[in-house]
Amino acid sequence: MSREDELAIAAVELANASFYAAHEARDFEAMASVWEHSLRCVCVHPGWPILRGWQDIADSWRRIFLGPGRNQFIITNEEVMIDGDMAWVTLDENLVDGPSAGTIAATNVFVRTSTGWLLTLHHGSPVMARV
Repeated sequence: MSREDELAIAAVELANASFYAAHEARDFEAMASVWEHSLRCVCVHPGWPILRGWQDIADSWRRIFLGPGRNQFIITNEEVMIDGDMAWVTLDENLVDGPSAGTIAATNVFVRTSTGWLLTLHHGSPVMARV
């Protein structure tokens, strides 16, 4: 792997970590700084309908941050892939908040911009317990 590839992966990992830090802190301004503000953005929160465009996504984060719970995660099974100016991170979000505890399989897609990597798609899907 080239030094350039290593630096790109580290930058995507930092952008992804910033997303979860904003989520855990319930910090809307920090969350807004992670996302691309465009109509091509998509967000699928577990159990929610598809949200398209930054404005609908922003409204969802405002509602989530005003709701109950701690939004605390332990991230596992994380892998970064990069193809040109697009990167995706697949991972497990392990929620540690009492009744909301569980695992969400997530995909975060980032685009490279002149200011760095910005989130353009977040999709979270609950992982069913095996029986």
